Amino acid sequence: MRHILHSLVHDRKAATAIEYGLIAALIAVAAIAAMQGLGNKLKTTFQNVSSNMKAT
Repeated sequence: MRHILHSLVHDRKAATAIEYGLIAALIAVAAIAAMQGLGNKLKTTFQNVSSNMKAT
């Protein structure tokens, strides 16, 4: 067990994989936040169109 932990600590590939994972998670969070903002704007736009069509 100690040998496995020692090899993981000194393995550069594992550190690089973790870094790429963290970057991918950050990009996913940013994309979700952007899509939620865009979704709210689209919802408002469609509600305005719908209410204007009902008014005429």
